[in-house]
Amino acid sequence: MVCMTAAFISAHADSDDATLAAALVEHAGRLALRMRDDGLSTQQKTSVSDVVTDADRAAEQFVADALLALCPDDGVVGEEGAARASTSGRTWVIDPVDGTYNFSHGSDYFCSALALVAGDVSEPDELILGAVHRPAFATTWLAAGGVATRNGERLPQLESAGLDQLALATYLHPRSMSHESIRQAWVSAVKDAATIRMWGAGSVDLATVASGGIGGWLQHSVADWDWLPGKALVEAVGGRAIKVQAGGVAWCVAGNPLIVDEVAGKLSEHV
Repeated sequence: MVCMTAAFISAHADSDDATLAAALVEHAGRLALRMRDDGLSTQQKTSVSDVVTDADRAAEQFVADALLALCPDDGVVGEEGAARASTSGRTWVIDPVDGTYNFSHGSDYFCSALALVAGDVSEPDELILGAVHRPAFATTWLAAGGVATRNGERLPQLESAGLDQLALATYLHPRSMSHESIRQAWVSAVKDAATIRMWGAGSVDLATVASGGIGGWLQHSVADWDWLPGKALVEAVGGRAIKVQAGGVAWCVAGNPLIVDEVAGKLSEHV
């Protein structure tokens, strides 16, 4: 891995932010996939469905090491603990394997993702870019400079359609189902959708929303690394990606503006 990282650093010494971001998620995703093929060690974090693997840690270490060499003044925040304070005002937010439960059980529904922000990570002054790579399909989404692409092809702007016409990707952990206020807010928000889907990898879901493959996305208490890469993609194709307080928690809502307004309106009934 040391040789791979050194070669990557050499190859990207002059890359701009967008090129570097796409290359980082592609290399991290391929590294994770190769490690899974060779056999993984998996540990629980907070529950049987919240897990981490050796591949998560190795992929995050690769990204953090590459950024230290190539962008030494930028900060880093990673899901698996990578952390470096920023002196430039910019921070890279890393999710080395999003959808680790899926990944660890052999599913292809996972990705590597990152975002670059200016200012505070949780409330950035600017969301500079987002990148998502789904290694099983060799597909990379990139949002930078107000443009979103998939494998280099520009994505069209999202079409406007209501909740009753489109699918909604969402997630509600079984533990949250026992919290009446959260459950009621969620049911109110999703019950009028044409259909709902739960796949368990937020950045893949949001990239699919940006690509027009699904209408919208809803989840509460989302970590920055699960939200910012996909938020950048959705906003770059004319969608909205907002947070709404309801049922005692913060919900992330994304999609075309009409569907976001509908979902946010339903959530607002449960403040």
